[in-house]
Amino acid sequence: MADNETLTKRLAEAEEALHQVRIGGQAVVVGYDGHRTEYSPANAAELHRYITSLRRQLGLPSGGLASRPVRF
Repeated sequence: MADNETLTKRLAEAEEALHQVRIGGQAVVVGYDGHRTEYSPANAAELHRYITSLRRQLGLPSGGLASRPVRF
């Protein structure tokens, strides 16, 4: 398992990749541990699962709607 610094860096890269996929609709390549994975709008859900996994490893909330504060 990677250390927190590495996981935090991967999380930032994955969140940026998801942002780019969602706003640009283009494929984004994310690399980690010698692996490269290309994400596109067609598999954005897979990228979101990867982000959720990284957040869990770091002990952070999953980032879904349930973890956001409710504002009135």
